[in-house]
Parts: sequence; structure tokens; C-alpha cells
Amino acid sequence: MQRIEHHASHGGWQDVWRHESTVLGCTMNVGVYLPPQSANRPCPVLYWLSGLTCTEQNFITKANAQRYAAEHGVIVIAPDTSPRGDQVPDAEGYDLGKGAGFYLDATQAPWSAHYRMHDYVVNELPALVAAHFPATDARAISGHSMGGHGALVAALRNPGRYRSVSAFSPIVAPSQVPWGRKAFAAYLGDDESQWNAWDACELVATARERLPLRIDQGGDDEFFDTQLQSGRLLAACDAVDHPIDLRIRPGYDHSYYFISSFIGEHFIFHMRQLNQAR
Repeated sequence: MQRIEHHASHGGWQDVWRHESTVLGCTMNVGVYLPPQSANRPCPVLYWLSGLTCTEQNFITKANAQRYAAEHGVIVIAPDTSPRGDQVPDAEGYDLGKGAGFYLDATQAPWSAHYRMHDYVVNELPALVAAHFPATDARAISGHSMGGHGALVAALRNPGRYRSVSAFSPIVAPSQVPWGRKAFAAYLGDDESQWNAWDACELVATARERLPLRIDQGGDDEFFDTQLQSGRLLAACDAVDHPIDLRIRPGYDHSYYFISSFIGEHFIFHMRQLNQAR
């Protein structure tokens, strides 16, 4: 782990670290915010997954999350959205390849050698966090858009790993919308039965855990009807009596103006679970 950025923020430190990923076969950057409390004791961890075209920089520079992380005493881990490097396959357009890893483990060439973001986020990255930072084993996960999809899938596929999950404007049914169908066909192949394992609406039907689930969706989001379709997840949760708190925010769009407006509420939501003794 090599620290490449170090900034004082709200009494703590917003850093960016670079490391070699065995899972992804490339060099990765990850944002790490250490709240002031971490100087004296281990702290719980919130993982944040960003959306299409983003890197680790978008959340740490635009969301104003450091203010709330310092207030609540939580470490925030914000990885990049896909593998990077000259050896990593890419594609034209913003919705496939670098910056568009979709937080799954690809099975199709040429993607399968590097595009294993689910394994990276769920397994490799937490091991690095535990080894290098004063973190407890209490974890929560959140994300935006493609990252909201990744957060939901990570929580639903790994019962016991996280204490809570939330999302801003998530792609809740990627197997049913253009962004997801394009990515899934490339990364997972044409057999659509294999896609269900990476679709939150499909996973919730057989979930073995009832995690607290919070979603905020901008009412004026340009992708609301075509790509996000949060109503599908609400229906899937209602069908199996899975708890969900879905809030439609009138006037808000898909941007970080939206995220920064409500990120404080998400920290409160997660801390209710992270602070409980287990």
C-alpha cells in the first residue's frame, strides 16, 4: 500500500492509497477517510461504490462525506469503479470497460482476467483495510447508480458481511435495462439465466438475511424510468416482505448535488446498525 494523497479534513485525513490487486491483476487506487476517532480506537467501516465513468475521486471530492464520517467516527472506503491499466481490456463508450466494471465477476473473455470487482470489493479490499487501518469488523455498504447496484448485490450475495446497505439512484434490475443488459452480455455471456445472480430484484426473492435497506431516488433523475426503475425493487421486496425504505426526492437529479444533500441521512441510517453490539 502506497499513500499518494494526504489531506486534512474535518479533523481526520482524506487519503488515497495505491496498491497491486491480485484479484484484478492491476494497480488500483482507493480513497480512505480516517476520522479523528481512529487515532485512538478502531472504527467501523462504510464502503462506498461509485457509478459509471467515476473513479475513487468523485465521492471523496463531491459528496462532503468527510463531515459526517468525522461526526460519527466511521472510516469510509471508496474504491475505483473498475480495473485500470494498459493491460486491461476496454471498449468504446462510457458504459462498458474501464469505469464500468458493474461490480460483478466476469466469466467471458477478454473481461474475465481482470473484471472481478465483486471479489475485489467483498474480499480483497476488506482484507487490506483490516491489515492497514484501525478498523473494526462492523461494515456497511452504499453506492450510487451502478455503484448502488453493486452495493445491493454485495449485501444480498454475502449474508453476514454487512450490517446495512443503502443506495442513491441504484440500477435495481440490471438484467431488464439497457445499461445492465449491455454489460451483462459482455461480461457474463448470452445465457440470461446466469444474470440473475447479479440482479438485486432477483436476489431479494431468495435472500437469507433481512438487512436494513435504504434507497434515495431523485424524482427528476433523467435515468429514473429507463435505467433505474426503483419501483421494481419495491415490488420485489413487497412480494417477500423484505424491509425497504424507498424515498423519492422531488426535484433532484442524478448528480452529486443530490447525493450531497442526503448523504448525512445515510450516515445516520448506517450508524444505527454499526453501533449495535454483536
